[in-house]
Order: sequence, then structure tokens, then C-alpha cells
Amino acid sequence: MGAAVAIVTDSTAYLPPGLAERHDVAVVPLQITVGGTVREEGVDITGVEAARALRDWNPVTTSRPSPKRFSDAYKAAAGAGASAIVSVHLSGAMSGTVEAARLAAEAAPVPVRVVDTRTIGMGLGFAALSAAATALAGGSLDEVAAAATERAKICRSLFYVATLEHLRRGGRIGAAASLLGSALMVKPLLRIEDGRISPLEKVRTASRALARLEELAVEAAGTRPVDIAVQHLAAAARAEALAARLREKIPHLVDVYVGEVGPVIGAHVGPGMLGVVVAPQLPIS
Repeated sequence: MGAAVAIVTDSTAYLPPGLAERHDVAVVPLQITVGGTVREEGVDITGVEAARALRDWNPVTTSRPSPKRFSDAYKAAAGAGASAIVSVHLSGAMSGTVEAARLAAEAAPVPVRVVDTRTIGMGLGFAALSAAATALAGGSLDEVAAAATERAKICRSLFYVATLEHLRRGGRIGAAASLLGSALMVKPLLRIEDGRISPLEKVRTASRALARLEELAVEAAGTRPVDIAVQHLAAAARAEALAARLREKIPHLVDVYVGEVGPVIGAHVGPGMLGVVVAPQLPIS
């Protein structure tokens, strides 16, 4: 292990393939139940499979990892030489994952700081990567946890969904429920705000919604050095095209990641979701 402080996150960070391993980030999977069969995200079910089930309106539910899964991850990190752990997770307002991590932390063999990022997807992923970079630079437990917290706080997560029905069925619609009455007449743009999904704008057509999503991402990036993640479910061509346009329009773009979300987010947003996470880089101390 390259750092004294180890980093643990969960599968809803959707870090691109190989990135978690390269940065020594351990990933604990959430669970998804499709047609009565329980599977682990990123282990034995993909976003493509979840999208297929959602298109057919098959029953799909999600659940947090057990505290034992976190306990095993913490023991493994300590066994590999970590003297402390920062465990970075999706919003506690959306999932009990943070609670499970905190329960496991109480009995961990080394100190564990659990960070509720109040976000999900690559907003969480960028927070975990910042924590890993700070740990590798020799940061203390407090400094590593602060890096994760600060990066999550300055990220902006924006997304488009083809229908609000999946969010409604999954109970994650939050303040966006105000859009349900007009959902057939508008294409909603949403955001993650203080740990929950909230409405951003109502647009009349899908094409205009996607154009507006691009405009908002460029505005959010501004002139600062930023990383960008374009995430989708069963909309790869749209995601690649959006990423290409953002590369042209954002002046100080550092890294761009394009990827499909897994089944846990997929179960709530549905096929056709397209999102952008704008992550300003932390100042170098």
C-alpha cells in the first residue's frame, strides 16, 4: 500500500475501469434485486442488464451493503498496512450505506473516518480520488477526510432523465415530485442538491433539454481547472458526443471521464439518462 491512510468507497462512485485499482481505492458493492434475485453491483450485474429489466418494467430494487462487507474491507486495509481509513460514500439522504459504514467503523482495527459526500456517481468518485491523492501525498486522517468532503462540496451534478417514473417508483424523486403533474409535457433537468435530487429546469423537448444540459455544464465549469464526468444509462453515443463538445467549450478542462452508470443508479433514473458532473480541482496546498 502506497499510503498510510487507506481509501474505501462504494460502487455508486462508478469510477472508470482500472481507476480504483490505480489509486488504491477499495470499492464495496451495493446490492440490486432483479426479479427476486439479489446481485452485487459491479460484480455480477451490469448497467446494460439493469436497463433491459427497466425497459421491460420488471421489479428492480436496491439495498445498501451489509456492515460486514465494510468490516471486511476495513480489516483488509489494516492488514495491508494502513494505519487509518477514510470511507467515502454516497449521500445518506439517498441510502443507508453511510450508516452501514459507520456501524462497521466502530469495531474496525484502525481509526475509520466515514464521509457522507451528500452526492452520488462521479461526484462521489471525484471525492474518493481527491482523498486518495491526499493520502498518497502523506496527508493525515483529518486532511484526507477534509479533501473528500471539500471536493464533494464543490462538485456540481446535473442530469436529464427520459421519464420521472423510475425515480417515483424507487422513492428517490424528492423535490422533483413537483414536476410529476407536467411530466408528459416537459423534459426535466435535475440536480443533486444537499444530498437529494431536486428540479433544476423544465424544458419542452429532449433535444432542447440536452442542449441546455451542455450549456449548464459549461457555465458551471467557468474558467477554473476542472474535471468532468459524463455519465449515462444506455445512451453511449449521446454521452460521447456531449463529452466531445465539452472538450471544445471548457477552457481549462483537465480530465474527462465518460461511462455508464451501474444498476443501482440505473434502477432509479432509467434508460436514456444523461448526466454531467463538474468537479473543480482542489487548490494545491
